[in-house]
Amino acid sequence: MYTPHVASFSELDGDTLYRLLQLRSDVFVVEQECAYPDLDGLDLDETTWHLWLSDDLPLAYLRITREPDHARIGRVCTRNSHRGQGLASVLIAQALTIVPGETVILHAQTHVTDLYRGHGFEICGPQFLEDGIPHVPMRRFATDADAKPSVDRHTR
Repeated sequence: MYTPHVASFSELDGDTLYRLLQLRSDVFVVEQECAYPDLDGLDLDETTWHLWLSDDLPLAYLRITREPDHARIGRVCTRNSHRGQGLASVLIAQALTIVPGETVILHAQTHVTDLYRGHGFEICGPQFLEDGIPHVPMRRFATDADAKPSVDRHTR
């Protein structure tokens, strides 16, 4: 139904990058009224993966960044017109196949923690405000049941 995509920054063409950043801006900056530095430099890192689902436009997006002892899922967003269809869940499941055998952390908006719990994440700290929105830190430890990587993370 929707086309899944996985790319490093260097694999993104200008049009795709523009549309992904536009989706992030539409959701976080405009809709959620959060003025924050979305362009934080992490998109450029050679170990960052960009995942999205699209038809003609990106409909849902997330990125995976690397830290010394874990992976981090962030910038999870879905176009307002396509919410409630499970698109973010599809991307999270795909993201977890890219980082098998690794602990994954994220900061979840409090109202969507069940989405992440459904993928094995657990709350691992107290609630906090990020850009005026309640969040909680969540973590998923790697399990023996994790799949093999669907993307070779070491070859670009």
